[in-house]
Amino acid sequence: MADDRLQLAVIVGSVRAGRIAPVVASWLMTQLAQQEQIGIDMIDLADLSLPDSLDGGGDASGFAKRVNAADAFIIVTPEYNHGYPGALKTAIDTARDEWRAKPVGFVSYGGTAGGLRAVEQLRLVFAELHAVTVRHVVSLHWVHDLFDVNGKLRDPGASAAARTMVSQLCWWAGALRNARAESPYDV
Repeated sequence: MADDRLQLAVIVGSVRAGRIAPVVASWLMTQLAQQEQIGIDMIDLADLSLPDSLDGGGDASGFAKRVNAADAFIIVTPEYNHGYPGALKTAIDTARDEWRAKPVGFVSYGGTAGGLRAVEQLRLVFAELHAVTVRHVVSLHWVHDLFDVNGKLRDPGASAAARTMVSQLCWWAGALRNARAESPYDV
């Protein structure tokens, strides 16, 4: 039944011109299409206007509502200068309580580290927001070499990593959704 499906928000964190984020996100969506137990809300930060002031305005209210409606999240993030993008930090800070008691998974990409340094920083941020990050990460090293001209991923191991991460994410999403329904998280 569609009402019982877990609601997953996929948040694309790069807003740079010429970014490879849409290619990575498109690949992820093909992986998620196989998951009948989830409904997906794709949120590309490049399509939103989120004010740096965090005073509201622009798309801030709509973004917070979409975060609130989600049971779980996958953050698609590059690694820029050993960190994650500023636009992603603005988005995370735009919604605060809406993240609480929900799981977060990561698809990271970059050069030699595959975005893992960005993920480790994001784990600290989400812990502060009382969100749970899942252990397994999809990390795409040397990302520009991994996709062919049609956006097809050349690395078959990434699909297996995605299945594991999504499986963990769905377990946590179901458990935490049930827990929030039984006793609202108000800490």
